[in-house]
Amino acid sequence: MSGNKRWIIKITCTSIATSMIFTLVSTQALGGAGYIAAVSALVVFIALGIIFDIIGVAVTSASEAPFHSMAAHRERGASEAIRLVKNAGKVSSVCNDVVGDIAGIISGATAALVAGRLSVNLSVSEIIMQLVVSGAVTGATIGGKAAGKLLAISRTNAILLRIGKIISVFSKQQAKP
Repeated sequence: MSGNKRWIIKITCTSIATSMIFTLVSTQALGGAGYIAAVSALVVFIALGIIFDIIGVAVTSASEAPFHSMAAHRERGASEAIRLVKNAGKVSSVCNDVVGDIAGIISGATAALVAGRLSVNLSVSEIIMQLVVSGAVTGATIGGKAAGKLLAISRTNAILLRIGKIISVFSKQQAKP
């Protein structure tokens, strides 16, 4: 089996498992949660989708050259940024498709939960509340991703260097005995 086919099977299985875990955790956590917790979780899911979309766009629009110069000067995170750019297709797939799409699905489910609770407590038609909440979530998600794409394209190197630095912290901790 070719490397690409293995990657597709691996990412598909990872997506299924990740989605199931996120759904289970969010369902359990939000089952008895109040409005503040549910709306906070909704904001976190929307933000996760936007942040990972920014990373996915930045990695696909980046060039390795500036990071090689930074790595030669031992700039922390530069080597990790090079690895991200070299694996742009896979990184973008994980960020945009796995995390981004799962965050979108979970935010939709959370929005439905919030709309249902609001309609009962405010004595408003459930359909009206679902329209209002889903419209707000959709607007925040799409607007945030549109702004994020502009940011990712204009600040590609800064974003990837920052992500590289974050990765370097975790990779250094794993390397310690």
